[in-house]
Amino acid sequence: MPELPEVETTRAALAPHLTGRTVTAATLRRTDLRWPIAPEITSLLPGRRILEVRRRAKYLLLDTSVGSALLHLGMSGSLRVIPAHVPARPHDHVDLLLDNERVLRMHDPRRFGSVLWQAPGSVHPLLAALGPEPLSDAFTGDYLYALSRGRRAPVKAFLMDQSVVVGVGNIYAAEALFAAGISPLRSAERISRERYRLLVTEIRRVLESAITQGGTTLRDYVSPDGNSGYFVQQLAVYGRGGKPCRNCGRPLRQAAIGQRTSVWCSHCQR
Repeated sequence: MPELPEVETTRAALAPHLTGRTVTAATLRRTDLRWPIAPEITSLLPGRRILEVRRRAKYLLLDTSVGSALLHLGMSGSLRVIPAHVPARPHDHVDLLLDNERVLRMHDPRRFGSVLWQAPGSVHPLLAALGPEPLSDAFTGDYLYALSRGRRAPVKAFLMDQSVVVGVGNIYAAEALFAAGISPLRSAERISRERYRLLVTEIRRVLESAITQGGTTLRDYVSPDGNSGYFVQQLAVYGRGGKPCRNCGRPLRQAAIGQRTSVWCSHCQR
């Protein structure tokens, strides 16, 4: 599934092509993906100018004066701006025609994506309970330390709780914990304030590096420009179970934590 860097890469690639453009029509080749497609996509969005393209967690928002289209890529979705005359392929489910004869096209073979609507001045229920953005000023070591008191869950599961912080998925949680020298098995409440401050620094560094490099190449993820993400070349632990640790050379351990495969070094991470 695309994680925060992949979604941010998508936002940055789409924004120059969408901001300031008017949606002239919406074509739905099916009426539902993971959930029914919001009726506002065809009733309110056409004729409206896109004021801004934003990201919240793994959702993209196309803001207009009458509300925001709320898009999620699911497990296999992708978005591209292409000439309107390009024929639709199988699994091209949604088209937003723009006033320059180009179209924002959503491709989603597995149909786990979503196209929803957020009314002006409101917060969609899917966004209401989300924690802070990991690259925002609200996300600090002191914040994590305070929230972790009394939390006995492994710190990796704690980090991947979207009510704690958004967008720190399996890949980037594993990499940040390795960089900070913290075992993913350690209870969240047993980590000191100073170590949480270090962990936040590493989370920011890892995410910013991944965004700069276009994300991590994932099996089903396709960026809007068709390029691959190159952060995969720098992965220290994710997907490397049993291979030598890049720091100490010992075999990396692998186990399920919170129903997700986790890899770490039992020597370098405590």
